[in-house]
Amino acid sequence: MKILSIQSAVAYGHVGNSAAVFPLQRIGVEVLPVYTVNFSNHTGYGAWRGPLISPDDVREVITGIEERGVLGGIDVVLSGYQGSDGIADVILDAVSRVKAANPSAIYACDPVMGNAKSGCFVAPAIPVLLRERVVPAADLITPNQFELGYLTGTEPDTLESTLASVDLARASGPSTVLVTSVERPDRTPGTIEMLAVDERGAWLAQTPHLPLKANGSGDVTAALFTAHYRRTGDAADALARTISSVYDLLATTHESGERELQLVESQEFYANPRMQFEVRQVR
Repeated sequence: MKILSIQSAVAYGHVGNSAAVFPLQRIGVEVLPVYTVNFSNHTGYGAWRGPLISPDDVREVITGIEERGVLGGIDVVLSGYQGSDGIADVILDAVSRVKAANPSAIYACDPVMGNAKSGCFVAPAIPVLLRERVVPAADLITPNQFELGYLTGTEPDTLESTLASVDLARASGPSTVLVTSVERPDRTPGTIEMLAVDERGAWLAQTPHLPLKANGSGDVTAALFTAHYRRTGDAADALARTISSVYDLLATTHESGERELQLVESQEFYANPRMQFEVRQVR
């Protein structure tokens, strides 16, 4: 499998491609990383250095890849955080080029906008752009529960309302949706869930909720679920593998006391997930 991953990059820490590439490689995926920024560290520190790469320069890199004649071998285009509204056109153009070369390729979009605790942390134009142009072009999306609500103009909280919001999202274009950070009021205390939905049904999995803020964990989640789902077409299995790997990554990070994801230290959990969490069909 080959994935063209158009995301940010940092030298220190693990977000964007700096979070997604290694876990994908560890499960046997060939990744073509294209960077949208090249920062010293993620912006959560409040200070960083390095360039925001212009959309024209990102497009040039993709054109150079195309000139090598390899777009027909790409199975997935994956995108995450979009730092400027101009990058959306580049991503959508790349999706069009890849699908022209390989009609079976899919576009997986992680529509990064914010979360329930912090609210939106992207430029004001980005959520509208994601909702109106980018998500409708995607085959698979991986929003958290907060982002799902924005995309659909709803306020999902219960399982029923979250499923209804997913149906609205799927009606806009993407056939498969993974909802992360699902927090139902009636869930077991001290837990958090993920919900995967495609045309075959809906599946829910629950883990303990670890008390840490882990920048980049959503990027790892989107990458692993996308790869597993593209490989098997089985949403339940992709969910089980992803939630197992990501939980053990977060547990390792929490135990370390470090701020950054312990991405390399957790590599065995990507290659051989322990499959320790039940996945139950809810529709």
